[in-house]
Amino acid sequence: MDALVVTKANKLNGKIKLKGAKNSILPIIAACVLTQDEVLISNCPMLSDIRNMLDIIRSLGGFAQQNGDEITVCCKNIDPSGIDKSLMKKIRSSIFILGPLLARCGEAQLSMPGGCEIGKRPIDLHLSGLRQLGVEVNEDAFGSGCQLWCKGAPKGGVVRLKYPSVGATENLMMAGALQGRTVIYGSAREPEIVDLANFLNTIGARVYGAGTGLIAVDGKKCLHGARYKPIADRIAAGTYIAAAAVSGGDIFVEGAIGDHMDATLYKFRSAGVHIEEDNGGIRAYCNGRLNAIKQTVTLPYPGFPTDMQPILVAALSTACGRSVITETLFENRFRFAYQLERMGADIVLDGSNTAIITGRKLHGADVYAQDLRGGAALTIAALAADGITMINGAEHIDRGYECIEKELDLLGANITRTKSE
Repeated sequence: MDALVVTKANKLNGKIKLKGAKNSILPIIAACVLTQDEVLISNCPMLSDIRNMLDIIRSLGGFAQQNGDEITVCCKNIDPSGIDKSLMKKIRSSIFILGPLLARCGEAQLSMPGGCEIGKRPIDLHLSGLRQLGVEVNEDAFGSGCQLWCKGAPKGGVVRLKYPSVGATENLMMAGALQGRTVIYGSAREPEIVDLANFLNTIGARVYGAGTGLIAVDGKKCLHGARYKPIADRIAAGTYIAAAAVSGGDIFVEGAIGDHMDATLYKFRSAGVHIEEDNGGIRAYCNGRLNAIKQTVTLPYPGFPTDMQPILVAALSTACGRSVITETLFENRFRFAYQLERMGADIVLDGSNTAIITGRKLHGADVYAQDLRGGAALTIAALAADGITMINGAEHIDRGYECIEKELDLLGANITRTKSE
């Protein structure tokens, strides 16, 4: 198991260049199943989640490899008879393969997807949506780890989502790409939804309305290959802005798209971070201690993103005054708070969904990353903490950040990777 060793940072300064968004690239890789032709995806970080998704493509009989920041996928030959259970357990995003497999092959056999243990993450919206598109779903003994059997190619129809689930919206968009007309009411609006729609249209699909609450997909029997560059990672951008904020630094996040980050940038501005946006990226700089933020609530886009919540908590743990953050999406999202408390943070949990944070000086400690964003939050806190912090479980952070220690080191941080006991 790897660990990150972090010594309190001086002011971080410099430029950091973003790569493609993990939350865009994973469904795009899955969508490659829809075509028999080769697809090239550029500007991709080397992440464990991406490696695992490429393994899933290979387990189906497809070709998938990553050379540097370019991914090549060719799904000319696909066998939907089953994916190794261990591959499905590794990442939550393995469920994205369901919609494309059904559209392409008319059947799919899967196990329960894995991922970070941040709360209940049921796939009921995925399955109910597919049923509305004419798919037969057999969930016998699904909860005990047995397989999920789905049969029948989606033939189009109207789906009404009870909640704007990003994953369900993406799965249904892909499921409807090859035949019939699929209309999704109550669809998610995240930038990654728009990115997937743009990719699907690039390979010949016909998707309309992405970014709104109503998406229509007109199936097209044959899709083709293409080269595609996903959008930049807005959560990684927010993480690096937080690093500048807690260190009193001045950084430029090249490739960051301000329009995708309105709620995040609003919160950082409220905390006293100076934000300058232009077409090339975002500059963030901060002088002095951060201000507390009276109230933050995580919401579906365009609200404040749940993935940024742990990172904001870490930053506000150093702020002047009391902040309150309420999490509305995942009931176990505050698990990381107990690790921050080992660094001296003053965090009181009011029930399972609200954290009351009183900013104070932090100190180094041995802590454990238990999930991706919680691990990133500990890294941010460590940059501001006196002394040395050892963050065990760095493999969780590797799921969403490519060599975060090297990226931060280039900005002037004192951070190294080592083996933990």
